[in-house]
Parts: sequence; C-alpha cells; structure tokens
Amino acid sequence: MAWLLVIVAGLLETGFAVCLKLSHGFTRLWPTVAFCAFALGSFGLLTLALKKLDVGPAYAVWTGIGAAGTAIYGMVFLGDLVSTLKIISITFVIVGVIGLQLSGSAH
Repeated sequence: MAWLLVIVAGLLETGFAVCLKLSHGFTRLWPTVAFCAFALGSFGLLTLALKKLDVGPAYAVWTGIGAAGTAIYGMVFLGDLVSTLKIISITFVIVGVIGLQLSGSAH
C-alpha cells in the first residue's frame, strides 16, 4: 500500500510541475490553483508513505516518476524537444529507480 502511495504521489508531482509551467509565474489563476492541489496531494501522500518506507528508495521513486513523467508530458503535449539523448536519459532515470528498488533496501 505504501508503494502505491509513492506512485500516485509521483504522478501528482508530474501534475504540479506541469501546472507550474502553465501558471506562468503564478500569474494564471487555475493553473496556480491546480499546482497547489497537486503539490499538496503529492507531498501529503509521500509523507504518509514514508511512515512505512525507507526514505532513499521512496524518494527516488517519487522523483523518478515526477521527472520522467514531466519530461514525457512536455514532449507529448507541450512541444518540448524530442531527442534520442532525452529518451535515453529518461530511460536511465527509470532504470536507476528500478535498481534502487531491487537493491533490497525497502521494507
């Protein structure tokens, strides 16, 4: 259950990062409101998950999902540059997170 919280928190991190861009420096109301909601949800779920999980692997999964998800969202929906190096780098982030998970350091 704790890992499910981390995964959802990571997806919400993607949401708050995208809304941060769409808020244009907090000058647009609804993206700013959405940013606040996603950030509160993301940090709240991560906080709950950390009651049961080691901080290193949980934080790595959270940030990995957020970073990879945000980069992918940007390329697919926001017109961010798509390159082979960017896709390989996203893959490395995901592989690194999986490696931490497989290291056996989680409960």
